[in-house]
Amino acid sequence: MPMLELRDVSKVYGEGAAEVHALSNVSLTVDRGQMIAVMGPSGSGKSTLLTIAGSLEEPTSGEVLVDGALLRKMSRADRARLRRRTVGYVFQDFNLLPGLTAAENVSLPLELDGLSARKAHAAAMSVLDGLGLGHRARNFPDQLSGGERQRVAIARAIVGERHLLLADEPSGALDSVNRDAVMRLVHEACKRGIAAVVVTHDAQLASWADQVVFLRDGQVTGQTVPQARPETLLTGGDSR
Repeated sequence: MPMLELRDVSKVYGEGAAEVHALSNVSLTVDRGQMIAVMGPSGSGKSTLLTIAGSLEEPTSGEVLVDGALLRKMSRADRARLRRRTVGYVFQDFNLLPGLTAAENVSLPLELDGLSARKAHAAAMSVLDGLGLGHRARNFPDQLSGGERQRVAIARAIVGERHLLLADEPSGALDSVNRDAVMRLVHEACKRGIAAVVVTHDAQLASWADQVVFLRDGQVTGQTVPQARPETLLTGGDSR
């Protein structure tokens, strides 16, 4: 069963002369362990696709399934629970809470889902340690570099039993070293079975994906499989 399915999804904003078709009959399937990159010019519908896939907004028409569950048939509470437990979202601006430490930002979704503070902190520290950020756990976001904040955002997105990672321009304005470090983290998460959809304008970042989907004016205009993937160069062979 695919982790994520979009079936003929359309999204229309406004009415009449102000009507905007952000997505038009978009279909997409993402399997467990698979990374899909979505590319396209500004206004092509990339971010709208992510917010609909993550149940942050509803499509005008079409169906979205996450882990086999039809979002349309889920209550608001069930969708919120799905976002807390199953879906991890990495926002362009990180969206870290400035009054919480790195560890507290990562553990917050688990605590909101009812896990004890002690167990949530232990889970957060395990992920941060794995990302080389254990020593920064007590630092606040404004005390971290851009690359460190991005890694904290990814840690928050994959902590717990998450199975779907949605990342909107995860490299942002990072330099090439931090960009590659972030994508290695996403790639490692996929090797553990997480499905990922990464929106990007960066062809080098997209080359990490198993498949690249191109959007223009809200429609899928093509798909391709990268021929030279960065992790192949790093390991000397295909690691997937």
